[in-house]
Amino acid sequence: MRPREPEPRFKRPRDPRIDAFRGLALVMIFINHAPRNPYEQFTSRNFGFSDAAEAFFVMSGIAAALAYSARFERGALAQNGLWAAVRPVWGRAWTLYLTQIFLTAWAIAIFAWGATTFGLPELLTKINLRQVFQNTEAALIGIPALMHQLGYVNILPAYAVLLLATPLAIYIGLRSTVGLALIAAVLWFCAGFYRINLPNYPNPGGWFFNPLSWQALFFTGLLIGLRLREGKRLVPKSAILFALAAGYLVFVICWMKIGPLGQWMNNQLWQLGKAGAPFHLISHNKTYLALPRLLHILALVYVLSCIPAVTRLTGSVALAPLRLLGRQGLLTFAAGTLIALFLQVIFQGYPDEVWLRWVLPPLGVLALLAIAALREAASRPRSRPEAAPHASAGVTVPAE
Repeated sequence: MRPREPEPRFKRPRDPRIDAFRGLALVMIFINHAPRNPYEQFTSRNFGFSDAAEAFFVMSGIAAALAYSARFERGALAQNGLWAAVRPVWGRAWTLYLTQIFLTAWAIAIFAWGATTFGLPELLTKINLRQVFQNTEAALIGIPALMHQLGYVNILPAYAVLLLATPLAIYIGLRSTVGLALIAAVLWFCAGFYRINLPNYPNPGGWFFNPLSWQALFFTGLLIGLRLREGKRLVPKSAILFALAAGYLVFVICWMKIGPLGQWMNNQLWQLGKAGAPFHLISHNKTYLALPRLLHILALVYVLSCIPAVTRLTGSVALAPLRLLGRQGLLTFAAGTLIALFLQVIFQGYPDEVWLRWVLPPLGVLALLAIAALREAASRPRSRPEAAPHASAGVTVPAE
């Protein structure tokens, strides 16, 4: 007998900010994954310490809470059991794993094609491919074990691991917001302080996106989503907090764009490091989600969430394309990854054709829109049943 879906507390309209900002993050990831094109200078990483990857993890956490948390409420667990709540979350993690393997196989094929077509054997040493072609047996162990991740194809493993932990996180978060926040903060600090990471193989070191560190953002998003389901905020609006967050964002821009200020601030961080401060508190390290990066994305999320015009803008007709990409998040990411890798090969195969760097990235974005539109059209039911719409999460936001 199929478990009954939990009844939503109340039906809330789809929040346009989630889809729009996730779509924007996916576009920026696509642009950044085709390096040395003229558009990457306009992505968020040029105006702050964090980049689209941080936004991706926050949005993914929010979406996971909205899609899955209703099943973990006491009434739903008592009625349907724990496995009925866990199964769809872990099923999604399995989908991410299969997508990762698919993308890895095609990334190898794209660069092998480029090396053959353009006579560029050096392509076989790019994006962490050296082990694949020079130490194939070991690489074939590492790839399915997620211990050998290619460059630009390394965000989904961390996401999949975090989804495995999501049932426990939702269970805790529904019962204690502070408890989950403290667990995430302590785990983030310890991972950076003791350099704890999941291992690579056959290469030394650990994962580029360390899930033990990046869980801080994913679970922050999860807590935001849990509160959003209740029509509440995780962090209340405060003029003082808004001023501090906005001031930090402006200061970071000045830090990055004003040479003498940036040199002075970086030197101060270096001095703190010499004095014994933990490296993940005073660096810009991405693997361990260093504190300046973490504070930047948290400040950005808070500021944007406090501005009413943001909701109106993200819900406007003009940003409908971004919302479309956000609704088809995994498909957009996967297609964008393969197109971006193909563009990398084309750019290296035709290094003197500057016009390609101007023309191909916008065409790639148009291709992503077409793919997302086709997927949405194919998944749309041909006729609406008379019954009330399915809303297992109490909202209509899927966890793409």
